[in-house]
Amino acid sequence: MGGLETGAQSRVMALRLAVDDRPLNVLCLGAHSDDIEIGAGATILTLAAKFQSLSIHWIVLSADGQRAEEARHGAELFAPKAEIQVYEFPDSRFPMHLDSLKDVFVELGRQVQPDLIFTHAEHDRHQDHGVVNQLTWQTFRDHLILEYEVPKFDGDLRTPNFFYEIDAEVAQSKVRHLEAAFGSQTSKPWFDSATFLGLMRIRGIECRSPSGLAEGFHVRKAVIA
Repeated sequence: MGGLETGAQSRVMALRLAVDDRPLNVLCLGAHSDDIEIGAGATILTLAAKFQSLSIHWIVLSADGQRAEEARHGAELFAPKAEIQVYEFPDSRFPMHLDSLKDVFVELGRQVQPDLIFTHAEHDRHQDHGVVNQLTWQTFRDHLILEYEVPKFDGDLRTPNFFYEIDAEVAQSKVRHLEAAFGSQTSKPWFDSATFLGLMRIRGIECRSPSGLAEGFHVRKAVIA
């Protein structure tokens, strides 16, 4: 990528994406149709507003029928100009389909040279999420990878080491888009505005966001160029 600019502040050292007169290329990877939006939706909305030239590849690996329609609807709400690819790998069976999933990632590595990648966190206990993280790191070894978090019953959230500050209006847009796109999930007890806003509030406290809101990510390796 063009580099990372550092900006010293009294509260937290900030890293700012800097790309030299070309589109910021972003790769979004999700096992299921709502994962990217839950984990990084507000950050993606913010990037789209900040960067006039933004190229997004949006990959959902397990979605068919209504869930495939929801995957496309979600991507269109959060990243209207994204190039969307939806696959039909069976839910909760990714470890049994490693060869075929590996082929998808190998081809993706040939097609896309992203500046920034959003993917599942390494410690995520959902078996599909863990496989996506593993294949991301096998495929993209010299890229900035932000591992997002998905709240769920497993209770596998950890303290992030990278934060993206979110405006209150963007946070509300994230919640509205999630509710509009993923009707099949609204019956789940955790899928509601309190969950999504509550997590962003906690992350906002942890990074002293001016709005009080942020999304948190895990970064294993980063270089300031």
